[in-house]
Amino acid sequence: MNPPTTRRHFLSTLALAPFTVRGQEAKNFPPTRIITKGPGFHWFAYYDKLQFSPDNRFVLSNKASFEGRSPTGDDVIEVGMVDLQEKDKWIPLGKSNAWNWQQGCMLQWIPGTESKVIWNDREKDKFVSHILDVKTGEKHTLPAPIYALAPNGKEAVSCDFSRVADCRPGYGYAGIKDRFFDEMAPAGSGVTHVNLETGTEKLIVSHELLAKTGEVMENHPDSKHHAYHLLVGPDGKRFIMLHRWTQPKGGHLTRLITANMDGSDLRIVIPNGYASHFIWRDATHILSQGKNWLGNPEWGDFLFEDKDSGIIEEIGHGVLDGGGHLTYLKNNEWILNDTYPKGVRRIQTPHLYHIATNKRIDLGEFHLPREYTGEWRVDCHPRSSRDERWVCIDAVPEGQGRQLHLIDIQGLLT
Repeated sequence: MNPPTTRRHFLSTLALAPFTVRGQEAKNFPPTRIITKGPGFHWFAYYDKLQFSPDNRFVLSNKASFEGRSPTGDDVIEVGMVDLQEKDKWIPLGKSNAWNWQQGCMLQWIPGTESKVIWNDREKDKFVSHILDVKTGEKHTLPAPIYALAPNGKEAVSCDFSRVADCRPGYGYAGIKDRFFDEMAPAGSGVTHVNLETGTEKLIVSHELLAKTGEVMENHPDSKHHAYHLLVGPDGKRFIMLHRWTQPKGGHLTRLITANMDGSDLRIVIPNGYASHFIWRDATHILSQGKNWLGNPEWGDFLFEDKDSGIIEEIGHGVLDGGGHLTYLKNNEWILNDTYPKGVRRIQTPHLYHIATNKRIDLGEFHLPREYTGEWRVDCHPRSSRDERWVCIDAVPEGQGRQLHLIDIQGLLT
């Protein structure tokens, strides 16, 4: 996700060895190794999807043949997985022609299955999704793309990826023109519900409805409305969306909104135009970055109750980074997070935060070279293994381009 430019600071890095990260031991960081290598550039992208197989043996990844520019409609990437028990062997699974640098092609394991993965692709003039059983090789294609899966593994919510590409370059897909390019808040596009068993896709929240719901501050005649950054709650009953609308001088404002899985009962959780990375803590609470809450004029991490006039609490003020990508661990006692590049050396710092003691444990320092900026920057986007033994991040080892790094956090969540 790409918060306002003023939130991002840029830096430099330590040199990274091919398999272990040099300099990590000097500051007593946990062991880290690089599990992908060239030729090609590997990354998983976002932080809120299942990257590790149920047995934690296989780690999903995208693989590109280039870096440093926007994807075109002709660019195809490979999707595959790393076998941690076979010397980090790369296993190709398929291809995708529907992807971006920040969120890949939505490659992820399907919840509740032992060996099924899903990812988005484009077939001629339509975005689709493929479901593959990595054990049997059985594959079938759904006539709709997905964004976020429900915990039951049987349904998903999705967005209009062409619209997102139009309004927010770097998060949509190239290759298909926005059907509603000239409309500011189209009634014919928005958030959709996808049945993973039948492939049926249904529009449940239109951009027109979002633009008419509640107060939309600084909604100009040429403000284009779009919705994405979707995430289904842990009980599968509601989902989060970010409703964004462009501003005449560039940028956008944002509201965080929740709804039932059929699009009913819209609730504006963050109404003030400033919302960014978020995660469900449980079925009724959302940890999100925001600003101008509880007397804090800066960006911070706030826990919102998904309820009208719900309780708001700031978490980790001054300790938990206010710009990173958040995941709860160990029965919601810990938070896994990262930072954008900071300082002259452009250092990214994934970290663990213990809520009860306000303690932070940094997991490493990773340099992001200056050419990795804007749309094709490399955020760490930390993801935990299912057993919470490992953290996988995207980072740039010296001279190797983006690659997957595996951090051993055994014994830290105590």
